[in-house]
Amino acid sequence: MPARSEQLEATLSNFESDHALLDPSQFARRFAVEEELERLFGDKVSESEYTRALSRRARALQLALEKIDSQLFADLRSQIRSGICPAEFRACIHNQSSSATGLDFDHLDDLVSGVLRFEPPPEEPRTLSPDSVFYQPTPARHIFRLISAAAITEADTLIDLGSGLGHVPLLVSICTGATSIGIELDPALIASAEQCAAALSLRNITFRAQDAREADLSAGTVFYLYTPFTGATLASVLNSLRTQAGLRPIRICTFGPCTSTLTEQPWLRPSSPPTTDQITVFTPLS
Repeated sequence: MPARSEQLEATLSNFESDHALLDPSQFARRFAVEEELERLFGDKVSESEYTRALSRRARALQLALEKIDSQLFADLRSQIRSGICPAEFRACIHNQSSSATGLDFDHLDDLVSGVLRFEPPPEEPRTLSPDSVFYQPTPARHIFRLISAAAITEADTLIDLGSGLGHVPLLVSICTGATSIGIELDPALIASAEQCAAALSLRNITFRAQDAREADLSAGTVFYLYTPFTGATLASVLNSLRTQAGLRPIRICTFGPCTSTLTEQPWLRPSSPPTTDQITVFTPLS
């Protein structure tokens, strides 16, 4: 038997005998194993009956792990519909490190995606304006970090300016009970976000298809921007936020390049050293 085949056999056997993978709570562990199986066997061109047999075993294991994940997702959706924040999400909030950085996605994004189960947008994405930024969701670990860093509670109203598919308003609503409002210019993304909220029986969340410059911000106590726009649009929204800051205490949370712009605002103070690849919370100077 070639050494390569022996290594594949040993790795696969170790995975097959790892009974911890059958524990629904071990999602991160299953995620790592599923990725490794895909790397080892996903694109493998079988050169012999033996390696083809290994590939069949790997696929069987993948299907078994995916079945456990599907049941986990269904159980978590059921809890959310009952008004319960799943323990898996609460743990993500409490375990978030203030040093968590980076724009990449990880197992938490697969977990959240499996639970939220977005329908594909029913329409083609809109054409971007010069100040708009190509949509990309906030990595899940940063959303959990946002909830912790901004100390969001049921008494808050979060307004996500450029909410896309609604990951941030949805998770904030699920995890804290806060009222959440997603402002998004693209009606196709709004439609998918609304479908998700309805499927999860979330009633304290609203999505509005409108320009952030024209949005009513008077209810917000926490505002979030993942650099949804730049230039004159961002400047206009910051002016609106400054007006709101003169009326009541607010927090402004950022992620991405817009953090640098907010750092330059003389009326704002970051609660920690600002950086573009992690959540920064700004509070207005009194």
